[in-house]
Amino acid sequence: MSYDDTGVRCTMLRGGTSRGLFFEAGDLPADPAARDDLLLRLMGTPDPRQIDGLGGATSLTSKVAVVSPSGAPDVDVDYLFLQLGVDEATVSDQQNCGNILAGVGPFAVERGLVPAGDAETSVRIRMVNSDSVAVATFPTPGGRVEYRGDVAIAGVPGTAAPVVLDFADTEGSATGALLPTGHVRDTVEGVEVTCVDNGMPLVLALADSFGITGYEAHDALAADAALLERIDAFRRKAGQLMGLGDVSRSSVPKTVLLAAPRDGGQVCTRSFIPVQPHTSIGVLAAVSVVTGMRLPGAVGHELTAGWPEDTSQVDVEHPTGHLLVDVVVDASVTPPRAVRSGVVRTARKLFDGTAFPRA
Repeated sequence: MSYDDTGVRCTMLRGGTSRGLFFEAGDLPADPAARDDLLLRLMGTPDPRQIDGLGGATSLTSKVAVVSPSGAPDVDVDYLFLQLGVDEATVSDQQNCGNILAGVGPFAVERGLVPAGDAETSVRIRMVNSDSVAVATFPTPGGRVEYRGDVAIAGVPGTAAPVVLDFADTEGSATGALLPTGHVRDTVEGVEVTCVDNGMPLVLALADSFGITGYEAHDALAADAALLERIDAFRRKAGQLMGLGDVSRSSVPKTVLLAAPRDGGQVCTRSFIPVQPHTSIGVLAAVSVVTGMRLPGAVGHELTAGWPEDTSQVDVEHPTGHLLVDVVVDASVTPPRAVRSGVVRTARKLFDGTAFPRA
């Protein structure tokens, strides 16, 4: 089949604070190399502007979801997440994306892969990247996906309908363990860290360990070449320690720097994806941050002293606002165990049609 001539059916959705191209697996080449080549040409990669494709010139808008009916028991659909490079021709399946995940349930209903309920629909989604399951629940009045609503999330203008995401079995999503190094605390390049993987492999460190406050604006961090170079060397060493091998061309692990809250939340974060600073923070990154911080002895655990004991919800501050996550960890067992995690996101369908790759 010549996709250059026929194009390929594609839906673009905003999921959380990301934007992605959504495809049914059967509409793409079965061979991964041919699939990746097609997706790169559709996205307009490699090109820092992605001017000849559908990408938005940032990693947050250069994402793909491949969705198919699932053969796994008690699961509705499989979801493979692919992170495409912007100025480099890379396609990575080494991580999940909880923001793009918010669009998977609505997409599955829109395409008839899952029947809609009369008032709301819950879709059980196997995240292929980590072989873990998430349940997305969203309104479907009259059997149609409703994108309009009154839920606001930081980093997205206006409001939309809620998409409630509940995660299961996200421990060790890429590394096989909640604590990939086997320790609550390690030292990387002279910096005290906690390496944690509860849906997203992260290296947690205090912002002042890198000579910053943790309150810097995104643009200030992006302009600090020396800091970004240090972050890159740091995460490469951490990746080896976490059993991920050479991560020089991988999008994980990500680095999150922590500071005391200053805007009414419970922790302030600055996230790097994996080297450039994030304008906010990823859903599963925030889940992993809170998971790590809840462990006694972990980097950042001292910041949890004032967290309320009557709720498992934690307000995570980031450069453009707040993200509320719900995380329960059992630290009384060895090794510690993630019991529950969840978050509220929103999604919106932007277009559905035929996309044509560049030559």
